[in-house]
Amino acid sequence: MTSRANGHDPEAREVPPPRRWHLTMGAFALGALVVLVDQGTKVWAEATLTEGERIPLIDNLLGLQLAYNPGAAFSFGETFTPAFAVIAVVAALAAVIFALRVQRPGWAIVIGVLGGAAASHAGDRLFREPGFARGHVVDFLAYGDWFIGNVADIVIVAIALPGALLMLRERPGE
Repeated sequence: MTSRANGHDPEAREVPPPRRWHLTMGAFALGALVVLVDQGTKVWAEATLTEGERIPLIDNLLGLQLAYNPGAAFSFGETFTPAFAVIAVVAALAAVIFALRVQRPGWAIVIGVLGGAAASHAGDRLFREPGFARGHVVDFLAYGDWFIGNVADIVIVAIALPGALLMLRERPGE
């Protein structure tokens, strides 16, 4: 039985090229916005904050504290900075590939913001001190004594639930 015979014609679900192009450009625009906001806030943090000094915003729950993170979340894997650089670059490139094929507005949003966050982190890893592919990510949002993050981290966490819901709702073949 062919996929057309059982009602699962993959071509029937494809978005027409002009609309698909708008979704792709929307994903790229969202990604660029995330990069600009993330990198802009990092420039601000480096110009305004002193490394290690904490400025409380909401008691000890939220504050500003400049830090340079060679590792992943919670400073995990501090000796694997080059590997994190490769992962960030691969994630950003994957987002570009998926954005070129996106067919649904929800996916364009998820791909765009995740791609922007990955690209921003890749930029930190590739071009910040202490050197190419060994760069440290600029963090400045201190959450209690738990961890210090940045805007790209917020974006990644914030889009995780909508992305998971899209994956559950739009199963292949349905």
